[in-house]
Amino acid sequence: MTTEKKERIAKVMAAAGLCSRREAERWIAAGRVCVNGAVLTTPACTVGTTDVITVDGKALGGRQERRLWCYHKPAGLMTTHRDPQGRPTVFEKLPAYLPRVISVGRLDFNSEGLLLLTTDGALARSLELPARGWKRKYRVRVHGRLTPDMIAQLQKGVTADGVRYAPCVAEVEREQGANTWILMTLTEGKNREIRRLMAHFGLAVTRLIRISYGPFQLGHLAVGEVREVPARIMKAFLCE
Repeated sequence: MTTEKKERIAKVMAAAGLCSRREAERWIAAGRVCVNGAVLTTPACTVGTTDVITVDGKALGGRQERRLWCYHKPAGLMTTHRDPQGRPTVFEKLPAYLPRVISVGRLDFNSEGLLLLTTDGALARSLELPARGWKRKYRVRVHGRLTPDMIAQLQKGVTADGVRYAPCVAEVEREQGANTWILMTLTEGKNREIRRLMAHFGLAVTRLIRISYGPFQLGHLAVGEVREVPARIMKAFLCE
């Protein structure tokens, strides 16, 4: 008799395109997930194909086909499915034809540019990991001047407000009145990293546009536009 293979519930939820594994664990802790009619109290649970899983009272769909999109996020949107303050979100503004997707990392409310979206929570988590070594590139406008000394400090790594930030590359693209446009390349991508690094030098970020994430480019993608990454390109770059 063959024993049914079971998987951890967070992995199953991620594969269904509902959320990342980390989010699944938070939802479980909040009492939003039931298995066979019983509220789940721990993510240390494995489930099989015969188990009935519901989230917020709705049945969990099956495993989604792994797909990936490039999206040009406008400023003024939260990268979250729900915002307690009622601010508009990325997922409310996506085209209706898209299946349920989650983001690879985030761009904050006032940031814009390239955001990767996927149906696969496990893939999203994998693409976020610093161990992958993918660079994130940004065009940044600051009020003030970025000096050669500041650039040298950034290349060595900076500690700001008690947080150590990995070395990054900053190049002055052009100076425009009281503002400076900078090209910045990060490999770590901590929360609000660029804004906090610039604030450390007394510079205020007035615009921030992500132009690439690893091998994926914003290119000429219009604001609000979504472009699917072909399966052959995913296979070539992801090797997963």
